[in-house]
Amino acid sequence: MVGAIIVWYFVKNTNLHPSQLEVKKVFLISLFVGMLVSSCKYANPKFINEGVIEYDAKVVNEDHPMAGLMPTKMTVKFKGNLFAAEMSVMGVFNTNFITNPQKKTLTTMVKMFDVKQACIDDEKALDVESNNYKLDFKETGETKEIAGYKCKKVVATMADDPSIKFDVFYTDELNVTTPNFSTPYAQINGMLMEYRLKKFDIEMTFTAVGVKKEEIPNETFELPAYYKVISKKRLEEYFKSIQ
Repeated sequence: MVGAIIVWYFVKNTNLHPSQLEVKKVFLISLFVGMLVSSCKYANPKFINEGVIEYDAKVVNEDHPMAGLMPTKMTVKFKGNLFAAEMSVMGVFNTNFITNPQKKTLTTMVKMFDVKQACIDDEKALDVESNNYKLDFKETGETKEIAGYKCKKVVATMADDPSIKFDVFYTDELNVTTPNFSTPYAQINGMLMEYRLKKFDIEMTFTAVGVKKEEIPNETFELPAYYKVISKKRLEEYFKSIQ
């Protein structure tokens, strides 16, 4: 109805040639349809920019020395373009990751008994890590629902070993920006809902099982003062020492 009124008003108040009017009408109708689709998306209660996503986690290589000690769940808290992921094993061994696209940093925190250590990767370090797990993507046009969200399927291929392929699903139905900048999935413009990732020589698969809207405190995305900041090399050595 609004689109028809706009077109009628334009036609009644214009002295353009009929062919020019037709072009203008098409433009206005297209504009109106775009506005309608956009408004519907923003009105969707699922289109949130703050909340929590719960994932099931599974080690890809079950023969890995650390396989039995890896977490089976991951919690991701997000607020705008800030993300904080947390994994825990029996509440004893905790790993947290804070992503800040504005500062272009990824903060990794490890807490085990009285050990509280963290390292902060800058953009250069993140590029090196992503290149060590470089992926090529192919859109398929296929979709499936994960945790209540329509997800698009892409096939990921390891750049250094094309025989390794796996499916990745992401959604654009969450109101988040640059959610993947600190990962090998940076070129995917949407929240990852099913994917693989390798950290500290351990490759895992993550699948979203629930999304809920929730207010997240700003301090969630800050490094607590009681963590000792060390180099990435030392943190990697620590992981190797407990294997």
